[in-house]
Amino acid sequence: MTTGSLLAADLVIAVLAAGGWLGGGAASAARRRPLALGLAAFALLATLARAITITALARAGWWFAAEKVLIAAPLSLAAVAVAGPRLLRAAGDIRSVAVPLLFAGYATSGALLVTVLHGYPASAGAGLLTVAGVVAATAVSWRALGARPSRTVSRATLVVAVAALVTGTGLTAVPDGVPDVPHDHGYRDARTVSEPTRRFTLTAGTATVRVGGRDVAAWAFDAQVPGPELTATVGDVVEVTLRNRDIGRGVTLHWHGYDVPNSQDGVPGVTQAAVLPGQEFVYRFRADQAGTYWYHTHSVSDIGVRMGLYGVLVVRPGPMTGLDVTVPVHTLAGRPLPAPRTERVETGTPVRLRLINTDSTTHRYALAGTAFRVAAIDGFDLRGPTSLVDTAVLIPAGGRYDLVFNAPATPVALFVDGRVVYSTGEVSTATTAWPVLDPLRYGVASPAPWSRIDREFTLVLDRGLDLHELLPRYAHTVNGAADPDIPTQVVRLGDIVRFTIVNRSQIVHPWHLHGHHVLVLSRDGKPAAGSPLWLDSFDVRPGEVWEVAFRADNPGMWANHCHNLAHADAGMTLHLMVS
Repeated sequence: MTTGSLLAADLVIAVLAAGGWLGGGAASAARRRPLALGLAAFALLATLARAITITALARAGWWFAAEKVLIAAPLSLAAVAVAGPRLLRAAGDIRSVAVPLLFAGYATSGALLVTVLHGYPASAGAGLLTVAGVVAATAVSWRALGARPSRTVSRATLVVAVAALVTGTGLTAVPDGVPDVPHDHGYRDARTVSEPTRRFTLTAGTATVRVGGRDVAAWAFDAQVPGPELTATVGDVVEVTLRNRDIGRGVTLHWHGYDVPNSQDGVPGVTQAAVLPGQEFVYRFRADQAGTYWYHTHSVSDIGVRMGLYGVLVVRPGPMTGLDVTVPVHTLAGRPLPAPRTERVETGTPVRLRLINTDSTTHRYALAGTAFRVAAIDGFDLRGPTSLVDTAVLIPAGGRYDLVFNAPATPVALFVDGRVVYSTGEVSTATTAWPVLDPLRYGVASPAPWSRIDREFTLVLDRGLDLHELLPRYAHTVNGAADPDIPTQVVRLGDIVRFTIVNRSQIVHPWHLHGHHVLVLSRDGKPAAGSPLWLDSFDVRPGEVWEVAFRADNPGMWANHCHNLAHADAGMTLHLMVS
């Protein structure tokens, strides 16, 4: 059973336990003895079952079980200790055990709410607030059933509630002071070099585009979705003039996966101001890394990218040989892009399919009709890729895979989530049952390029109630806090930095660090055993723990966020300062 499955099972069992205790209390108050006893027995069994899941989660990692061990377990023990003996003595009026059963229900429900609304890390304030709520709810039920709580109970409730307020709930975190944000850096700056310059102009504006036979309202670069494909050769200087015609919320250009100087990264409020209607901004950087990349707005990115403000950037090492096909996959107004494309290819022609996931969720790709190799992931060539056949690949949001093969005499087809998007003829192969490639086990391994770690950070991904500026929202959180309250990570230029990224939520989080590629060290404690994987986008699935490392060699303030852009907008964004 995976840790993600354990997290889901524990949540379900907690709901069943709470429902059983509360239902038993209600049934006993209504003097329905058999139902009350049955529900109470069920709740007791569920509570015992939860002890098993909590123990298993604690063994998987303290991140997954902290609040369960420190808050849920004591409350569950209290529930059993209070309700159990009274059930055994309930020979007469079953209504006499109503309050103990309801107390057990409030205790298990309170512990469940801590997991759902607070999550990681466990805090004294959250525990005390939960206890105060449980005692208060029990006192109210006691009064409602015709009894009067003792003054001792009332005073205890007040004391615990005050203590909770004094210690704080721990639902938000206040960032420590960080250096001022630098907005201009000369690192690898292209302004002083004399290489050939590739100049482009992109105009952002509202547009109507045709998708799947229907006109769709979009935001687009040069009135097309995706925007124009930008190409360069290693050694070129890329110069792109961005103009905003009428996007009222502003636009920028972020070069996803391309490690540009900080001043060119396109993050509004961090590296530049958003380009408003009637304004323009010139991006300029040297193309020093071949590979498959893409660009998109980083201003109100969840809406902007979803509406169509994205395009492809390809940097080639030299003159193109064979057939080079880019496949940027996107969903616009609920309709898939690109439209299916068929072309004839001469037998033996070298083909490179550049697969780009520009959506916020994972897509499944399957190449039928030929053997192929995964030549590169996220712009970095793999070491010793082997031939694959009848194998699918999963590409996370923002990620890119380059598949290469020599065109066979028979047709081939590329399927995305079961839909043909590119083919050289009619192919009817079923691909849904194909196994999925594990990139951590593919290719030939080599030693890491460093032997030390200078800084370490742990990012625990979750959901929780965020009380920023007293306006509550249910946010996607990192270490219990949501943007802008997540402390900035500060490292020195040249540091080797290791991230441990833990997903204790029920949702996939595709992680993306700007300005750097990270080397995958391990997943769930198992070291990467294939070609060195240098990624800028990778899926952290529920219950997974990834260890990645990188050299902080690109100075500036860098965004570090979930690339499900709705999650980033809902709080799952922090920053890394390299100085």
